[in-house]
Amino acid sequence: MVSINIERLKDSIRDLSKIGYNDEDHGVYRWGFTDADMRARHWLLDLVKNEGFDAHMDGAGNVFFGIGDYHKKPAVLTGSHLDTVPAGGIFDGALGVLSGLEVLRTLKENDVKLKHPVWVVATAEEEGRFGGMMGSQAIAGVVNMDWLMSAHDADNVYLKDAMAEHGLDVMNVLDAAWPAERLKAFYELHIEQGPVLFNEDICIGAVEGISGVFKWIVHLKGKADHAGTAPMNMRSDAFMGLADFAHEIERIIAEDGTDKTRITVGKVDLKPGSPHTVPGEAVFTIVGRDMSNDVMQELADSCRKALSAIARKHRLMFEYEQVSWLKPQACSDTLTQIIENKAKQRKLSCLKMPSGAGHDTQFLAQITEAGLIFIPSVNGVSHAPDEWSHWHDVEAGTNVLLDCIVESAS
Repeated sequence: MVSINIERLKDSIRDLSKIGYNDEDHGVYRWGFTDADMRARHWLLDLVKNEGFDAHMDGAGNVFFGIGDYHKKPAVLTGSHLDTVPAGGIFDGALGVLSGLEVLRTLKENDVKLKHPVWVVATAEEEGRFGGMMGSQAIAGVVNMDWLMSAHDADNVYLKDAMAEHGLDVMNVLDAAWPAERLKAFYELHIEQGPVLFNEDICIGAVEGISGVFKWIVHLKGKADHAGTAPMNMRSDAFMGLADFAHEIERIIAEDGTDKTRITVGKVDLKPGSPHTVPGEAVFTIVGRDMSNDVMQELADSCRKALSAIARKHRLMFEYEQVSWLKPQACSDTLTQIIENKAKQRKLSCLKMPSGAGHDTQFLAQITEAGLIFIPSVNGVSHAPDEWSHWHDVEAGTNVLLDCIVESAS
């Protein structure tokens, strides 16, 4: 049985981790379409071209490389993303891209004969800086001109401007769609980003479906005032509105959610931001997740009603913008079964499970059979500098990915 070279894969992961690495907090900063993110894309292009693989970057910033002509026969595609959250870890996304590269290297050096091309994609802007998962959405052909021109991040930087800074025209994103007939299957290898596999000492997760997610940017607008002279009962304190909403989250989930529901306030900006001034405005994000689109809609309605009532109570104006709404997505039953079978053949423990985090797979699944493979995250940690997966799990997951790709491409 052919197997990957874990030492070579280690070196690749470590090399990539240096791009955007911060010495102070030890996190990786490759937020979508920043300088570090683009350096990583060009580093990858140079690396794979030097190793003899065909490679290119499309109009959305997705990097593709592989073996065989996908214009003549549908390809088996694998991959994940290169961008990170601010102060992220070294495995999230990067593992799926570089494990794909290691699979190509292994196929090439062992002269494995396949009937279908095998390609890897490093998607752009998966972490949702501008809302959604732009790179994989572009491949699936589900972006439109209106969204591309209006998409912006929480700091009001527009996608079109961030791309232009790196010589990319946002309108070329519309040319990045792949016809469904070009693809035979898509596999993504990813760290779980949760504690289930690690706590249960299971090596491989075969993901059955991916949670949906919505993202809002909320504005609660009151009146800035002097912190010493404004009576407490006469204030229009925007922070008090935010604090009240935070206490409503558990009630909203209990009444309208499920055990799979997550609601998070992850970014907050108080204005004017002075210690001696009553906050006149609170700008914050709300991200909601569930495995049911209907439940997500109930949660969104409840958040809106709660914020409206809170705004009235504190004499605030409430506004919100829905940055993105990604529906839950089932994975391919066929590929999930292949993942289970290949784990069994390698004598690896395997668990069928859902994914609470969003992944590129949920958009590729709209145009082809798609499967998602998890490996354990130590203590369930991700999106943080102490994110870690043991190298023996990385090796096991990449070998399962290799076996799955060989089966689907044969």
